[in-house]
Amino acid sequence: MHAVSQQGRVSSLVGHFKLLEMQRIFTQFWFLIHTDMQSINLMQIGAVHLTFMEEKNLKKCLNSQDALCTCNNSDSPGQSPENTLKKQQPPFKMEIPMFVVDAFTNLPFNGNPAAVCLLKQELSDEVYQNIAAEMNLSETVFITTINPWEDFTKDSRFRLRWFTPTTEVNLCGHATLASAAVLFKHQKNVNSAVVFESRSGNLTVITRGEFLVMDFPLNPPTKQNPDDFKTLIKAAVGKHSVQDVYYNSTTKKLLLRLSDSCDRSVLTSLQVNPEELLNSEKSGQVKGLIVTVKGSPDHQSGYDFYSRYFAPWNGIPEDPVTGSAHTVLGSYWSEELGKKKMKAFQCSKRGGELELEVREDGRINIAGKSLTVLQGTFTL
Repeated sequence: MHAVSQQGRVSSLVGHFKLLEMQRIFTQFWFLIHTDMQSINLMQIGAVHLTFMEEKNLKKCLNSQDALCTCNNSDSPGQSPENTLKKQQPPFKMEIPMFVVDAFTNLPFNGNPAAVCLLKQELSDEVYQNIAAEMNLSETVFITTINPWEDFTKDSRFRLRWFTPTTEVNLCGHATLASAAVLFKHQKNVNSAVVFESRSGNLTVITRGEFLVMDFPLNPPTKQNPDDFKTLIKAAVGKHSVQDVYYNSTTKKLLLRLSDSCDRSVLTSLQVNPEELLNSEKSGQVKGLIVTVKGSPDHQSGYDFYSRYFAPWNGIPEDPVTGSAHTVLGSYWSEELGKKKMKAFQCSKRGGELELEVREDGRINIAGKSLTVLQGTFTL
């Protein structure tokens, strides 16, 4: 198909805007450009939803983006639409509101930091991953309104996606808690609860005093033969005695419980080499390793158990505080201790505290505090 003339493109597109409510017309075109689509035929964009831009600005954009406004033209040798698009830059910048929130703590330099981005439209997976790699935190999370005309203050349902510096993950607790913190504390969301649509289903978060309480799926692990993971166990804990080995196939997390002769200090002193973990497990069966010890609820701290979590398979050598790991830990320790309500501490260098409640409906409430340490704009 030959390229449509510039004047024809402008007239057709402007006429189409007037038929489709001008309020909803230009943002998606911008997102199509910005997310580096291979080819765009402006005569075929149909009823995509965009935000308002005046006709003169639209014409200016089209004039400056002439190469973007063509169809896939096989009569243009040596200049594919893909290559043309990648050489073009949008005439204006995109700014994304961003927050960095320390989750499962109320103290700076503690807990697990997550970058939280607020979006009105989905971006491409490539852009999400590039932003996460740029932030280089254990997770960067993207909150998107269900519809472009909705907002973060009045609405209660949002889409949520989590990315490590190297990959997208199915569930992330601390970044979910951080997302709710941004909505409730900074966006002044008026609802008693917010619901996130995610790869792990609908996740509801409510406030309870200083705490945010997340309604998460429970992921019970099953007992394993230690000999099946001998190399990985040695790489993780060396010569320390392992009392239990459990595995959850949904999360691909392996749980190692050290002998009760090992206390918190033993767990904290473990020197785990992420490269050795990667070399000892290449089958893809394990994506995260939990090491845990029994706590002392009678002690002043009152922790029922301690843990550390390693996920070099997902680009995270050690995660400071991991909500998703506690969907496995909560199930395991609830059975071991005969308790439904527990208090846990993840003793990484930063450290963080979680309150857990295993429910009868097969889910778990995970509660924690949060602290926003940075607020700004990510510019593309």
